[in-house]
Amino acid sequence: MLTAVAFSVALGFGIVAPAIPLFAKGFGVSNAAAGAVVSVFALVRFVSAPAAGRLVDHLGERSVLAAGIGIVGVSSLLAGLSGSYLQLLVLRGVGGFGSAMFTVSSFALLLRVVAPDQRGRATGVYQTGFLLGGIAGPAFGGPLTAWSLRAPFFVYAGTLLIAGGVATVFLARTPLRAHEAAAGTAEHVPTGLGTALRSSAYRAAVVNNFAVGWAVFGVRASLVPVFVVEGLRLGASWTGAGLVVSAVVQAIVLVPAGRLVDSGGRRPFLRAGAALALAAGVAMAFAGGAPLFLAGMALYGAGSAMLGVSTAAVVGDVIGGRGGTPVAAFQMASDAGAFVGPLAAGALADAASFRVAFLATAGVSALALVAGLVMPETRRARPPTDAPA
Repeated sequence: MLTAVAFSVALGFGIVAPAIPLFAKGFGVSNAAAGAVVSVFALVRFVSAPAAGRLVDHLGERSVLAAGIGIVGVSSLLAGLSGSYLQLLVLRGVGGFGSAMFTVSSFALLLRVVAPDQRGRATGVYQTGFLLGGIAGPAFGGPLTAWSLRAPFFVYAGTLLIAGGVATVFLARTPLRAHEAAAGTAEHVPTGLGTALRSSAYRAAVVNNFAVGWAVFGVRASLVPVFVVEGLRLGASWTGAGLVVSAVVQAIVLVPAGRLVDSGGRRPFLRAGAALALAAGVAMAFAGGAPLFLAGMALYGAGSAMLGVSTAAVVGDVIGGRGGTPVAAFQMASDAGAFVGPLAAGALADAASFRVAFLATAGVSALALVAGLVMPETRRARPPTDAPA
C-alpha cells in the first residue's frame, strides 16, 4: 500500500510540475517569481521536516501520513483555483509542509514494519513506486497542461485524495503490533537524533543521501539539460534520452540491489553506489559526445539505486526501525543536496566550465565514499522473517 501511495504521489507531482511555472506566469509575474513558486514547495518541505519527524514520534506514522496527503491534496485543489500569484505561492508552501509530513511518516512506517533482513528489498520496491510515478507523470502532465493550466492541479488533488483515502482505510486495519513483533521492532523505543548521530554508519548514510540529492536530484535535473545543449552541442532531445537511460537503469537495479543489501550487507553496496556516483561525475566531466554522456547517466542511475536501498537500510538498522527525527534528518540531507547542488554547480559552470562543475559534483561523491569506507556494517544476520498477512 505504501508503494502504491508513493506511485500516486509521484505520478500526480509529475502531472502538475509542467503547469506550475506557466500558471504562475499567467498572473503577469517575472521568471524569477514564477520559479519561486517551485522553490517555495521545496524550501518549506525542507524546513518543516524536523517538525514532521516530531509529529511522527508523538502522533504515530499513520496519522501523520494521512494528514500529510490530505494537506497536499487540498492545497493543490485550492492552488488550481487561485485568483492571484500570492495565493498560489502560499498554497504551494502549505503543500510543501504536507509533503514533508507524508515523506517522513511513510518512510518511518516502512522501516517500522519490515524485518531487518527485508529492509533493502522493501525500500527497493517502495522507491520503484516513486520512480515509476515520476516517469509516468510528465507523460500525462504535458498534454494536460496544453489543454488547461488549472486542470493538472485538480487531477493531482484527485489522485492524492483517492490514494490517501484508500491508504488510510487500509492502514487503519493493519495490525501494526503483529508486524512489529515479526519485524523485531516492537520493543524499540523511538531513537533520538542525537543518539543516531553518534553512529558513524548513520552519518555515512546522511552524507551519502546529501550527495545523491546534489548529483541526482539536483545537478542531473538542472545542469544536465544546459550541458547537453551548450556543452555537448547536441539537440535538446538528448537530454530526454539521458534521463530515460538513467531512470531505466535505476528501475532495473533497485529491486536486485535491495536483495543484495539484505543478503550481503549494507556497507559493500553503499560503497559501490558511492563509487558509481563518483565515476558518473568524472564521466560527465570528460564527456565530449553522446556515448560518454549516456554512460555517465547510466552510472548515475545504478549508483542512486544502490545508495537508495543501502542508506535506507542503514538508517533502519541504526534506529531499530523506530524514530521519526532521524528519518527526517536523513530526508533533509537529500533535500539540502538538491537545493545546494544546482546553485553551486551552476555557479562553477558560469565561472569556470561544465567540467569543473561536474568534477566538483564528483568530489562530493568522493567525500561520501570516504564516509562509507570508515563505517561499520550494520546488518545483523537472522533467519528470514515473513510478516503476517
